[in-house]
Amino acid sequence: MKIFDLNVPTEMSPSEPLGLQVQHQDHAASAAFMAGFFDATVDDLPEGLGWANDQVTMISHAGTHVDAPWHYYPTSDGERARTIDELPLEWFYGDGVVLDLRYKERGGLISVQDLQDALTQIGYTLKSGDIVMLQTGADKEWGKAEYFGAGAGVSAKATRWLIEQGIRVMGIDAWGWDQPFWAMKERFKATGDPAVIWEAHRVGRDLEYCQIEKLAHLDTLPRPFGFKVACFPVKLAAGSAGWTRVAAIFEDL
Repeated sequence: MKIFDLNVPTEMSPSEPLGLQVQHQDHAASAAFMAGFFDATVDDLPEGLGWANDQVTMISHAGTHVDAPWHYYPTSDGERARTIDELPLEWFYGDGVVLDLRYKERGGLISVQDLQDALTQIGYTLKSGDIVMLQTGADKEWGKAEYFGAGAGVSAKATRWLIEQGIRVMGIDAWGWDQPFWAMKERFKATGDPAVIWEAHRVGRDLEYCQIEKLAHLDTLPRPFGFKVACFPVKLAAGSAGWTRVAAIFEDL
């Protein structure tokens, strides 16, 4: 068995424009605090060392994460949209499928035809419960400010089509599932149509689904299907998203 890591690192980076701060505390810095729990002194600890610790300040949408229906809108199909802690764990373990859309231009819009063509290219038919991951190449910009505007995004029609095939969890190797913000802004200015703003996310107003954002390393997988994906989100109470460690699991390698 071989397991492939499909995450970006959770780290302070120019690629996280909405903010993420990490403070690392080493063993010496924590020694007095640790000793105080036991009415001890620093000298009572091995070499005067305590524990290592970290303090992280971040939004739930930083790093590789799963968006919950609650993120898209307060309701879904007429009911209160579910938060990340309310979703069935069965959604987040299933057969994985990678669709290569790296030919799409920066800021491009991924259509139903694009998805169908990618499936034809690899000879795969989607089934209910598959976890579909789209490869745009945006992850190669991780660590740079350019990451925020890199890659292509998915249209509302393509998102609906995936859900109609029984897909409840879908993901992308870009900052977001929709087009980059700059591209949506240009479409809105050109058309005056507010429906282009966050159009794929807003599909969740009618149809319940989850999306994984900020995937990485899809190009390291030895084949585009025939493996399992585990992407269980952190159980953040009432959360609009949950951080996740996404793994592609190949049993025959």
